Formats: sequence, C-alpha cells, structure tokens
Amino acid sequence: MPLTRREFTGKSALTGAGLALTGAVGALATAPGALAAAEAEEGAGHDDPGYGPLVPDPKGVLALPAGFTYRTITHSGVTRLESGEFTPSNHDGTASFDGPRGVTLLVVNHELKGARSKWTYPVPLTDGLVYDPAAAGGCTVVETHRDGRSAEWVGIAGTSTNCAGGRTPWGTWLTCEENSDRAGENGMTKDHGYVFEVDPYDRRANRHPKPIKAFGRFDHEAVVIDPKRGHAYLTEDDSDPNGLFYRWVPPHGFQHGRGRLRHIPDDAGVLQAPKCYDAGGRFVDDLSRATRIGTVYGVDWADVPDRDGKDVPVREQFGAGEVTRARKLEGMWWADGGAYLVSSYAREESPGQPHDGQVWFYNPSRRTLTLKVLLGVASGFDGPDNITVSPYGGLVIAEDGEGVQHLFGATERGRTYPIARNELNDSEFTGVVFSPDGRTLYANIQEPGMLLAITGPWKRVRAR
Repeated sequence: MPLTRREFTGKSALTGAGLALTGAVGALATAPGALAAAEAEEGAGHDDPGYGPLVPDPKGVLALPAGFTYRTITHSGVTRLESGEFTPSNHDGTASFDGPRGVTLLVVNHELKGARSKWTYPVPLTDGLVYDPAAAGGCTVVETHRDGRSAEWVGIAGTSTNCAGGRTPWGTWLTCEENSDRAGENGMTKDHGYVFEVDPYDRRANRHPKPIKAFGRFDHEAVVIDPKRGHAYLTEDDSDPNGLFYRWVPPHGFQHGRGRLRHIPDDAGVLQAPKCYDAGGRFVDDLSRATRIGTVYGVDWADVPDRDGKDVPVREQFGAGEVTRARKLEGMWWADGGAYLVSSYAREESPGQPHDGQVWFYNPSRRTLTLKVLLGVASGFDGPDNITVSPYGGLVIAEDGEGVQHLFGATERGRTYPIARNELNDSEFTGVVFSPDGRTLYANIQEPGMLLAITGPWKRVRAR
C-alpha cells in the first residue's frame, strides 16, 4: 500500500521538527566545508575522528594512517587468471563472501564499455560464460587466502560497463550494466542494460548467462535486495533527463534464492520509480532540492510503463511532476533496515542546489528518504560513489571526484576522516567492502585496475 501525501504530511504535523529540515538527525551528517548541527554543538577544539593523518607511501600507491598496511591482490596486466590470461582492467563494484577454511571470495566488476578491440585487457571469453562475444566487460571471482595466496577466474563475460552491482542476502552477486546499447549499436550483437546474477561458489551456476529483464533495461549502477520484503532497489546513472531510483516488487508468492531470478519471466513483478514530496505535501522534482542534513521526503511509487525501453528509455517515460530524479545515482548498501544510496554530484543539469555529493537513506517501513550526508561544493571530499556500511560505525565511501582521490569515512555524528589516498594516479576508488570478518577493507583503484587489501588497527570510530 503506498504512503499517501496526506498520510505523510499528517505524520509530519504530529512529529514536528523530527521530520522537518533539521540538522544531523540521522545516523550520519556532513563532510568538510558543509555546516553540521553536530559540529556546531560540540564547538571548536574537539578531537578528529578516524585514524589520524595519512602517511605517504614509498611505493607510490596508497597512503594510509600509521599502523595500516596494504597488499595488492590483482593488478591488470600483471597478475593472471587461472586460465593464463591477464587480469582484466577497470575494476569496479566488489563484494566479499565467506569461503571455506578462512578463504575470502571476492567478485569484482570490470567497467569496460564498447567493443573488445578498444581494450588491452578485456574480460576473457571463457567458454559457457559469455553473454555477448562483442562486449568487453564482465566480472571475475577472486579467491584470497590469509597467507597472501590468491586465484582468479571469470564469473561472467561479454557484458558491458559492469559498474556498482550488489550482494544478495542468499550469497550471490548481481552485476549491473551501466550501458544500454541495443544489438547493432557500437558493435554489440545483443541488447545491453541489464542485471545478471553471478554465483561465487558454484561455477556451473554461471554458465549460459541470462539477463534479469524484470529489473529493467537502462544504465544500471547498483542494486540491493530487501531481505524482509524481497523488493529490489536499483540506481540509474544517466542525465538529460536525470536518472531515477527504482523499486522492483516481486510477484505474489515469489521466493528469492540462488539462481531463481534468472528463471522469472521478463515481465515478472512491477518496476517502479519514486515520487517524493516534502513535509508540506509539495512535490519534489529532484533530490538536489534538499540543502540541509536531515531533510525527509515521503515516497510514493509510480509504475514504469515499459521496463525494457523498447521505444523510449525508461527514465524518459515519465513527464514533469510524475517522478523524482537525481544526478549520478551511484552506489548503494543495505543496512539498518533500509537502503543507503548516493547521488554523486549536482551541477547545472539539476534544478536545485549544486553539491559535491549526497547520501540518502530509504526506509521501506516509513516509506521515506532522509538526507544523511551532504558534501558542499569545494568541500574536502567530492564525488562519493561506491559505499559500504562499516562494522566499526558509520560509512566508508569511495571518492570519484576531481584531483586526488580518497577513501573516507563518515561518522554517525557528522564528521568525516580520510582512510586512504591514491598516490598512483587520479583514478577513482571503487568496490569498497569489508571482509566478512571485518578485519580487511578491500578497495580498487579503477585504472589501470588494482584490487587492494587494507589491514590495520581497526577500531570503533568515535561518533564525534
């Protein structure tokens, strides 16, 4: 049942400032350069959160706080797959899984767009694992041991521009194509713009890849699954017009599980886009309208007319006043009973206030979106992309902005702190995720493509 505008405004009246445009009311608040209520209350002179300043790396790869170290697990053009080919390039979204006897399994997307001839190290066309032999992207599975040994093999090949993706509650990976070329466009032989399921445990389950067309065909970024209700939430990175945040509602009686998504009909369930409104019942056309931490919007959902975008791209099927958009909807992570999602930046293509990044939290029980993180223009960090919820509190965010790139944390009370700095080049960080036991933080330098494991004296970060 949708949450009506009247219900939302009624709740707002009852709870007062709790749903108004207040300061740091949620789990997270803001970054350097922005004004946070929490910082104003604490005043000057408080200790910085995090692990202290970053120490330059003599190897010129990764600056980390004192006491932390890293090791390189895969490196495009340097390390090799089990089959002998070099590790593919352009590492992106990543998830970690418990393996046997202390092994960690990682599934790594490779964001390779267009024809294979464009790339020196595309994802190899492993027999039985290829969707479109013309496409360069896909993902690999990496098996890493505590003693430093590792192995890597192909999980899926022949897909395009595999970006953020998402882990499922049943232990598989959903890899997302951030490219919607049709067969015959840019050398492709099949339609693209889909989500595929990859099983890190069972190689046979990945044979004969089949797109999950029920999730729609568009420039996908990330996906998360609500383990309680079974809904899938998906982000779209596109513009002119700006992209959308989607919800897929499964058909009645559907039960999730390993490999079940590949067998559902193409029109199974309902794909929907959000229509947001503020506490006064006013429609919100774009998430860039929010300028204060703690902004809360009520959410209704509008059905997508043609999820495969046969004649009109999905995001263009809605007119003015029908849905709420946002620029560069990127990474997501399911935690705290809802979905954290990123809008990486907003500029002249957005109707509201320019910003260098937002993190929102969608609460499915209350059917609300709450602004948790806001990076002001010219703040210390910019362009948040992939995110993960840290077992030590708050978020860890991969930066995809201008100039020097960082991994940074955001605490529960509104402070940010650096975790790592890319000293190799200006390439973005991607695929930030902790190991299942919380001891290792994995992250990628997208270009040329390096998977790094960061260890050190992790601790509960002070919320201040």
